[in-house]
Amino acid sequence: MNEAYQWPANIPTPTVEKQAKELEAHGDKRVDEYYWLNQRENPKVIEYLKAENAYVDTMMSGTKELQEKLFLEMKGRIKEKDESVPSLSNGYYYYNKFEEGRQYPIYCRKKGSLDAPEEIMFDQNKMAEGHKYYSIGSIKVSDNNQLAAFTTDHVSRRLYNLQVKNLTTGEVYPESISNVEGNSVAWAADNKTIFYILQDTVTLLGYRVYRHTLGSDPKTDVLVYEEKDDRYYLDVDRSRSKKYIFITSDMNENSTEYQLLDASNPTGAFKVFEPRKQDFQYHLDHADDGKFYIQTDWDAPNFRLMTAEPGNTSRSAWKELIPARKDVYISSFNTFKDFLVLTEVKDAMRQIRVINTAAKKDEYITFDEKVFTANQGSNPESNTNILRITYTSMITPYTIIDYNMDTKEKKVLKQTEVIGYKKDGYETERIWATARDGVKVPMTLLYKKGVKKDGTNPVLLAAYGSYGNSTFPGFQGNVISLVDRGFIYAIAHVRGGQEMGRQWYDDGHLLKKKNTFYDFIDCGKFLVSENYTSSKHLYANGGSAGGLLMGAILNMAPEMWNGVVAEVPFVDVITTMSDASIPLTTGEYKEWGNPADSAEYFYMKSYSPYDNVGALNYPNILVTTGLHDSQVQYFEPAKWVAKLRELNKSKSVILFKTNMDAGHGGASGRFEILREEALMYAFLLALDGRVN
Repeated sequence: MNEAYQWPANIPTPTVEKQAKELEAHGDKRVDEYYWLNQRENPKVIEYLKAENAYVDTMMSGTKELQEKLFLEMKGRIKEKDESVPSLSNGYYYYNKFEEGRQYPIYCRKKGSLDAPEEIMFDQNKMAEGHKYYSIGSIKVSDNNQLAAFTTDHVSRRLYNLQVKNLTTGEVYPESISNVEGNSVAWAADNKTIFYILQDTVTLLGYRVYRHTLGSDPKTDVLVYEEKDDRYYLDVDRSRSKKYIFITSDMNENSTEYQLLDASNPTGAFKVFEPRKQDFQYHLDHADDGKFYIQTDWDAPNFRLMTAEPGNTSRSAWKELIPARKDVYISSFNTFKDFLVLTEVKDAMRQIRVINTAAKKDEYITFDEKVFTANQGSNPESNTNILRITYTSMITPYTIIDYNMDTKEKKVLKQTEVIGYKKDGYETERIWATARDGVKVPMTLLYKKGVKKDGTNPVLLAAYGSYGNSTFPGFQGNVISLVDRGFIYAIAHVRGGQEMGRQWYDDGHLLKKKNTFYDFIDCGKFLVSENYTSSKHLYANGGSAGGLLMGAILNMAPEMWNGVVAEVPFVDVITTMSDASIPLTTGEYKEWGNPADSAEYFYMKSYSPYDNVGALNYPNILVTTGLHDSQVQYFEPAKWVAKLRELNKSKSVILFKTNMDAGHGGASGRFEILREEALMYAFLLALDGRVN
């Protein structure tokens, strides 16, 4: 028998004062007694967060040995000295490598041949010295291969700094541009002009596109576009053909607009490809054959692929190339000289479809496993018959494969080495739960061979279910530490993602958002009814918008779970969505709702975790956040935990851990982040009496 973990007795929980603030909309009054915690610079706030951290340390003190064991175990699965598979782009092979004991990658390249001398472009370990957090957002190399524009963040606020390095001399040029989007940088064809996006330092929304000329003062940079509608996110990039620079305005899963400029004429004016309209999306690229390729939901909810000639790009002139299908969602495409490659989603699996455009034949790349995830890898060159793909499943580590589109031959280039892991000791399966409205919801499971369905297995059920972001089955090396200790790990592919097509998303956001929560609860009930587990051994986990899911299911079905882990959870929906100064708010009206609309306001209020905390018997809960989180502000979980503790009727343990040096993604180093995983796993194992 497993012995229950003995929590330290008579340890007082941290206290936080109340300062009532009345909030009113549509005649509805809410009183938020912990609103004042949104003052990051207030010493009282920092003192409170530190007190919560100390409380976690005390309550989890009996698991210190287990946490260290878990950390070393997970770290031990990592091949510390490792190297990525090189990818050829514009005459150079690019790759990165890790050195033993180092936290960060080293970015390298070789000219023309893998036998050529190695050039170290960036050593992130050296760059990160003296910083508790360090992230490289992107590295973009100029057309002449001599310069690299790169972005860095050492606060974890996702406000990046843009600089340029001469890859021949090693010199980092003196001009430095602050508060830019980390992944939105594009070179013009002249090797001296850079387009970038400036972010609002309060809302963190990218709203202006600037043109910078190398060697000039950034203060003189030219504004080329300003996004006036703060519901749209901006991006800037080059087309596959390298002929055009794209500015993209995108309202999440609802509306898109592209502007383009000839990359050889950087001082020219951008022109709109097709004007934005509500409920009309398109994803654009330009191929070496001179055509524009458009993936669009125009009269096609699951998307279709169309083409346009440069001389006439109006929508009326688009020609359908790949029609839409009701049961298949087109998620991306790529063009090659003689081939067109689609990434498609069906039945919560991502697959690859290869079309020989000359022979007019197409096929799906097949694999031995029944449940897997296949995706297109790095394919910067289009004049080739070799397709780089990636493959994984719950039991198969991340694998990189070169697929010959002519001969159908697969060549495995690399499979992530997971030290000590033996695939034949584990099993994965796909099961389907029936939701309360009759819809079948897929789940993917991982467990050790020999597991019996006798109701005694601990199960960790995880999900995300928002923004149309799908969670596909893939290998997670860290979770093996739970599975080896008897856990079944399950992913619920709930509505709100797009695992089952566009309708799966439409039925899981805005005024249908509760379907996400109902699906998750019903998946949990199915696992109990089928004797995979029982409520005494059922656990739930989700992060960010998945943390909102955790907050909702805690209020809707607290009795179902023995423990819940909510990572960087979005839990104060109404207050956050009512404050346009909070990062990301306006860009997410189409996801959650606009509080200015009374119907949307009251629907959001009906499920908002913070607003619905009640006098309930809550289970054990671990909540994590980052002080510098740019996506979900730290004060949301802080307020939520304070209210949960105040109203909780049970004797459960509620823990709240803040990483004082990080943001939404947690620690930046590949080893340090394992400390956070170890804490989470130790919490779950302690609840299930598996500390030893």
